Amino acid sequence: MTRVDYPRSVNFGPPRSFRDVLNSKLKETFFPDDPFRQIKNEPLGRRSIKTIQYFVPICEWLPKYSLAFFKYDLLAGITIASLAIPQGISYANLAKLPPVIGLYSSFVPPLVYALFGSSKHLAVGTVAACSLLIAETIGEKASPTDNQELYVSLIFTATLISGLLQTLLGVLRLGILVDFLAHSTITGFMGGTALLIILQQMKGMLGLKHFTHSTGVIAVLRAIFQNRHEWNWKCALVGIIFLIFLQFTRFVKKKKPKLFWVSAMGPMVVVVIGCLFAYFAHAEKHGIAIVGHLKKGINELSVDRLNFDPKYVSAPLKAGFITALIALAEGIAIGRSFALATNDQIDGNKEMIAFGLMNILGSMTSCYLTTGPFSKTAVNFNAGCKTPMTNIVQSMCMLLVLLFLAPLFSYTPQVALSAIIISAMLGLVKYKKAYHLFKTDKFDFVICMSAFFGVSFISMDMGLMISVGLALIRALLYTARPATCKLGNIADSNLYRDVEQYPGATGVPGFLILQLGSPIYFSSGTYIKERILRWVRDELDSAKPEEHDIEYLLLELGGVTAIDTTGVEALFEVTRNLESKGIKMILVNPRIDVMDKLIVTKFIDKIGKDAVFLSTEDAIDACRFSLQRSKQVNEEGRLNGS
Repeated sequence: MTRVDYPRSVNFGPPRSFRDVLNSKLKETFFPDDPFRQIKNEPLGRRSIKTIQYFVPICEWLPKYSLAFFKYDLLAGITIASLAIPQGISYANLAKLPPVIGLYSSFVPPLVYALFGSSKHLAVGTVAACSLLIAETIGEKASPTDNQELYVSLIFTATLISGLLQTLLGVLRLGILVDFLAHSTITGFMGGTALLIILQQMKGMLGLKHFTHSTGVIAVLRAIFQNRHEWNWKCALVGIIFLIFLQFTRFVKKKKPKLFWVSAMGPMVVVVIGCLFAYFAHAEKHGIAIVGHLKKGINELSVDRLNFDPKYVSAPLKAGFITALIALAEGIAIGRSFALATNDQIDGNKEMIAFGLMNILGSMTSCYLTTGPFSKTAVNFNAGCKTPMTNIVQSMCMLLVLLFLAPLFSYTPQVALSAIIISAMLGLVKYKKAYHLFKTDKFDFVICMSAFFGVSFISMDMGLMISVGLALIRALLYTARPATCKLGNIADSNLYRDVEQYPGATGVPGFLILQLGSPIYFSSGTYIKERILRWVRDELDSAKPEEHDIEYLLLELGGVTAIDTTGVEALFEVTRNLESKGIKMILVNPRIDVMDKLIVTKFIDKIGKDAVFLSTEDAIDACRFSLQRSKQVNEEGRLNGS
């Protein structure tokens, strides 16, 4: 085939070296955001300062800090601290830990995050899902009641492992691993966890003394009804009143967003009123349990309490690994969502390092796992926070509580904590989002529901694994069975589009134009080969007698970002099969990675450089010109022969 000379010709330059390809791939994999672009042209001294500011963000924003910012940050910090007190006690209770550890977890980690975190809005604290997951996993090895010392030490160890993993992921820039937790997985997991937590709080709401250690829905419901003789109507009445009040404050916030502080202060109001009620009404005499003694002062270091005994270390490893990924996925997603609202950017890898460092230091200072909870971050954002200084303010407020006010909260009724947790969890059952998934993507809905029901009826880790497994299966199916389509010409244009999507697009006589839309790897090479040959077979079978046979197969490769040797072999087989039918293969717009591989494997030599074009239009014009030339030559030969 004689090629028409076009001003826009295909680049057949020598393939890139292995080193160049490797550098390009590593950069795109680990540094897609090009984090050091701002300092590469700076002098050495300036570059050093910028590097420190990059790794320790407080060095960037603190020198620019002003009193105008502090007024907003002070108000926001005090507001989230008022929310952190009841949440700290409640979630520590959920994790079956001494309440003071929950308070302490809002003292040290926020300070660390203020140094290394990149989000202006994220407010650090404990979260319900991870609290319950840690309790369930560690509880398999140590009882929180019979051997509390061992139980607490294993939780500190799990927090350390979680922090180390988070830091390692951030340093190695492996945020891609968190992306395997699909949005639908997180939605289902959070919903299932919320359901479990709500049912677990029936112990406090009903004043039960005996309960199950299992977290499954069936086991919890059985425990509730088997112990119905212990139900305390006074306790239930108080809990319902508190719950109605909390839901009312959430309703006020929803209707009047400017009154966000009403919802933010709701839990603190419940705790204060609950303490006063318990103290003056002698609640314990009426069967309403209270938190009990809270030690005043700063907790001692917990480095010596970390436990790596081979008999027990499997539980902290399991809990640390799972909670590390969940905490990262939740915290980074929340940070990014609020950053978008103000057109800010946060660095996911720096967030991983910040989360990791605050959990490493937290595990050594009597804290358990922390991340960026949605409720506190939303309150922080609505309160008008300007910088991470709000976390420092929160930390200082918690320090004052620990030094002077902790004993006052010892009268907090357990039923008040249960009401606070239930109110928070009701907002995590995203039934509207699940319905949206059902309407838009049935497979995403199945992934979501597998997490929800797996967490609810099997276990939290199994529910998460099932959902992630289904999401990975879906990704593998997309890889193994990539989409291909037949292209046709849009009337009165040079555009070629999918004939199924655009029924008015018509085929070009003598040509079959196919578009491949994904990398061609070992997992998809055989399928793509068979699919191309089936397109050819179907086209030949459906052709009418008066129509021309297929002369050319055009493969539009703009969407094929990579190809491996198995994929190249598949193309060789397709070429040989087409040659037996008298059909010529033409490649359109192969990308640089694909072109490199096709040149090295001699595939370009096989089909010829004149069979590679920049556009479908160029390819068709050149092929038509070649057909006309060959017909002229045939006509001249026949005339001369006669």
